[in-house]
Amino acid sequence: MEGNWLSPPERAAWVRLIGMLELLPAALDHQLRRDAGMTHFEYSVLAILSEVPEQTLRMTELAGFTNSTLPRLSNVVKRLVDRGLVERFAVPGDRRATNVRLTAAGHEKMVSSAPGHVDAVREYVFDALTPEQVDQLSEIAAGVLERLDPTGTRRPPIDPAPAS
Repeated sequence: MEGNWLSPPERAAWVRLIGMLELLPAALDHQLRRDAGMTHFEYSVLAILSEVPEQTLRMTELAGFTNSTLPRLSNVVKRLVDRGLVERFAVPGDRRATNVRLTAAGHEKMVSSAPGHVDAVREYVFDALTPEQVDQLSEIAAGVLERLDPTGTRRPPIDPAPAS
């Protein structure tokens, strides 16, 4: 073989990572649809908004943090507005920009959905790992995220607790 191929250990890790990246979102989406009547993406929007000052972000910032296009996010936000979970309003002083704010009902929905979501995350990810592997996963994810988003502008503004 010519070229810059993956070594056998790299290939094994890569294939497993891709499998996880394909299966985990679907499993989390299934749990949230079943238990909370919302998609994982909708839950992510609510969770991100719950963590920022005034529970408000510009649509463009929210699109970046959710790794979404503005049209996709706009459709999801419209559904969340229709359900009373968020509200949209013009950015003061910039009529071209739109803010999204979590409503009290949206916060309540996110909080009531969180226990089932956390249980699923534990079941699918953390129950399969030792405490040492959890620390390693955190370090690995941080390293990859630093390569993918060196400025940190596409990562939600949530300050995770440091690895223990």
